[in-house]
Amino acid sequence: MSDPVVHVIDDDEAVRQSLAFLLASSGFAVRIYESAQAFLDAAAVSQLGCVLTDIRMPGMSGLDLQRELVARRIALPLIVMTGHGDVALAVEAMKAGAVDFIEKPFSEEVILKAIRTGLDRFERDMVQHGAASAVEARLKTLTPREREVLEGLIEGLPNKTIAYDLAISARTVEVHRANLMTKMAASSLPELVRMVLLSRAPSH
Repeated sequence: MSDPVVHVIDDDEAVRQSLAFLLASSGFAVRIYESAQAFLDAAAVSQLGCVLTDIRMPGMSGLDLQRELVARRIALPLIVMTGHGDVALAVEAMKAGAVDFIEKPFSEEVILKAIRTGLDRFERDMVQHGAASAVEARLKTLTPREREVLEGLIEGLPNKTIAYDLAISARTVEVHRANLMTKMAASSLPELVRMVLLSRAPSH
């Protein structure tokens, strides 16, 4: 996997250049854009990393970009900047999942800490996504009946209740349970439940 990129979006060229210099000199890979639309047009959303964007820009604002990323199910952690100290916008951005909200002018320490937080979240999301994908692949190997037994187990039902609900014997439930535990590579019922819940967790 290539190094994650910090995507800097700001309509102020001086801000873009100063941020690019700061981040590059701190060891980050950086790309800069004059607008949110330029970022989207560059297909930059396919590049791993995080987004640092001004919140008030001509055309598509930082919040508009955030909504667009969510709509496209693109899990790039977002950090928003503003020079207006707008608390309402800050709250809206954070509720929508922004990693941080930074007021201009900001210190180098503040921006670097926010970037590290964003990239840390990105790495966590990638690990979780990879684990969820592996679980989903295993789920696809289950037979329809094994899936039915699995749903009963996830609901916390005992074997006898699952057997009654599916009109099969408790012994047959035990066989299906053993088979699906093997296919799912789960060593215990709690581990199996955690696996399935992970695969169903919404992404950021």
